[in-house]
Amino acid sequence: MLVQRAYVYRLEPTPEQETFLSQTAGACRALYNLALEQRSQWWRPGRSINLKSQSHELTDLRDQVEWMRAAPVHALQSALKDLDRAFLNFFAGRAGFPRFKRKGDGDGFHLKDKAYLGFKRLNRSKGAVRLPKVGWVKLRGWRPLCGELRNVTISKRGGHWYAAVAWQAEVADPAPSPLPPVGIDRGVAIFAACSTGDNHIAPPFFKRIETKLANAQRVLARRIKGSARWRRQKARIAKLHSIAANARRDFLHKTALAIAKNHGTVGIERLQVRNMSRSAKGTVAEPGKNVAAKAGLNRSILDKGWSTFRTLLAYKLADRGGTLIEVDPAYTSQTCSGCGHVSKQSRKSQSEFECVACGHTANADTNAAINILNRAVGYTVSARGSNRTSGRKRELSEMEAANAN
Repeated sequence: MLVQRAYVYRLEPTPEQETFLSQTAGACRALYNLALEQRSQWWRPGRSINLKSQSHELTDLRDQVEWMRAAPVHALQSALKDLDRAFLNFFAGRAGFPRFKRKGDGDGFHLKDKAYLGFKRLNRSKGAVRLPKVGWVKLRGWRPLCGELRNVTISKRGGHWYAAVAWQAEVADPAPSPLPPVGIDRGVAIFAACSTGDNHIAPPFFKRIETKLANAQRVLARRIKGSARWRRQKARIAKLHSIAANARRDFLHKTALAIAKNHGTVGIERLQVRNMSRSAKGTVAEPGKNVAAKAGLNRSILDKGWSTFRTLLAYKLADRGGTLIEVDPAYTSQTCSGCGHVSKQSRKSQSEFECVACGHTANADTNAAINILNRAVGYTVSARGSNRTSGRKRELSEMEAANAN
C-alpha cells in the first residue's frame, strides 16, 4: 500500500533566512489576493479567468515586479493552485466563497519542486531542510523520513516558523491485527471511556490559558489597531493559543498511539462535531435559550479535539493492521449493555447508569462504550436478555481465546 505522511519540524532560521521567508509568504499572499480580485471583479461574459490564464500572466508579472521575481516561482504557482482549489470547493458546495488573506493570519507557502528540495541530518538532535533561494535551514529535533521526499510546506504559528516535510513510500500491507477489540465513548468530562473500563482524561488545555488570554485580549482592545504595540500584543495572544494547541496535539497523539498499540478493532461513535458545537445564539427575531451554557459546552467540545483524535487513531490503526469502525451514536448512552433495554431514566447522572428493566449498574460512560463495541463488531443484545452473536463476534472471541492460550 502507498503510505503518505508529513513530519512537522520547527525551523531555526538565521535573521536573513527569516526575512526571506517572510518576504516569500508576503509575495504569495499578495498574489493570492490579486488573483482573487481578478476572478471576482474582473470577470466578464466571454472572458475566461482560470488557473491556466493566471499562470501565464504570472510570468509577465514576475518580469515587471522585482519583489515578486525574488520569490520562488513554485511557491507563487502553489498560491494560484490554492485559490483554484478554493473556487472548486465553493462551486461544489463544500466551502464558502474564498476570502482575502491578511498579514499574520496563516502566513506560509508550499514548495513542490523536488529538484530544489533537500533533507539531511546535522547531528544527534538537529537536521536541516534545503529550500530554493534560501539554502539549508536548520531544524529543531530530528526524525528521519521513511520514504521519498515529496514537498515542503512552510508556515508561521505563534511567532515560530515550521516546515511540514511530506514523504511517501510503497510498503507491504500489514497483517490483520490479532489484538482484542475495544469500544470508545468520547465525552467532555471523560475524554475517552473504553469498554475495558480504562478512562483517558484530557487536561484542561484552554482553561490553562483562559485567564492570561482574557487579560491579553483586554490589553489588545486598548491598542491602536495596526500600531507596533498592537502587533506585538497580537503575537502574544497567538503564542498563548499555540501553547494550548501544542499540548492538545501531544495528548491526542499519545492517547491514539496507546490505543492503537493495544487493540486491533476500535469502535467509536460517528459524531457530527460541527453540528454539536454550533452556536445557540439564534437571531434577533428568535433569540436562543441558554446561550451562555451552550457556549461553554461548545468550548469544551472543541477543546477536546474529537475530530483530530479520530483522524490520528484511524491512520495509527491502519499502520498496524487494525480497523476503525464508526457506528450510529443514537441511544448508546441510554441503552443497557446487559439486557438491551432503552430508557433515558436509566442514565441517573453523568457517571451513573442503572437499568430500570434489569437493574444492571455500571459507569455510564463504560456502559456506552460497551454498546459502541457491540455495534462495531455486530453483536446485539435483545430486550429479553438473550444474546445473539454474529460471525464477526464469534471470530473475535476465538481470536481472543487463541491469544490467551
